[in-house]
Amino acid sequence: MVNLSSCLLLFLLSLHCFVASLATYTKNITTDQYALLAFKSLITSDPYDILSNNWSTTSYVCSWVGVTCDERHNRVNSLKISNMRLGGTISPNLGNLSFLVILNLSHNSFSGQFPKEIYRLHRLKVISISFNEFEGGIPEVLGDLSRLQILKLGANNFSGFPPQSIGNLRQLKSLDISQNMLSGPIPQTISNMSSLEYLGLQYNYFSGIRFVKLYLKNNSFNGQFPKELCRLRRLKVPHINYNEFEVGIHVLQPQI
Repeated sequence: MVNLSSCLLLFLLSLHCFVASLATYTKNITTDQYALLAFKSLITSDPYDILSNNWSTTSYVCSWVGVTCDERHNRVNSLKISNMRLGGTISPNLGNLSFLVILNLSHNSFSGQFPKEIYRLHRLKVISISFNEFEGGIPEVLGDLSRLQILKLGANNFSGFPPQSIGNLRQLKSLDISQNMLSGPIPQTISNMSSLEYLGLQYNYFSGIRFVKLYLKNNSFNGQFPKELCRLRRLKVPHINYNEFEVGIHVLQPQI
């Protein structure tokens, strides 16, 4: 009798834990589903009916086109819907995808301001929203994304000064803010990005850039020295020794 009672108690405890776990799982995945459905509700152009025919409550959110969930937490960790000719504005509810690591909305026709709520998703490693029609400024909260490695904001209509907080992105490897309407000086804090491998600033309205000296020595640069740097009229003393540049550096004479 005692053993039977013990087994029954153990069973009830296990059942309780299972139900509680299931409730938590359902709540979390429902949060992600609601966030994506809110995003879908603001889509005004879906010419291929990709989201219209696929994103619905009758199917499992992790099976939706462009959506990937992590196996450990069963939460949405990747949203990739580039090159779908989608149009509309972005719902702030995307900021509820708290496990999101990759966000790729590039090569669409999204417009309006990019929600600040998304910049608060601290797990994000990739934001790619290039080639859209986003406008407004780049908010200071961007600098809170300490895990961010790729940030592609190019070919939009962003304006104003880039935030100084951008220098907090120490793990950033690629930064592209080209082809916008950004102005003012380039943030000096960019020099804090010790992991940066690519920096795209072209086709903006930046001012105040006056290179005088270039220090590249004691690295492992190789190949031919970029001709573009030879056009910097204010570049007086190029320091490029102790590298592996090929012949032809003689064109780099000080230009006063």
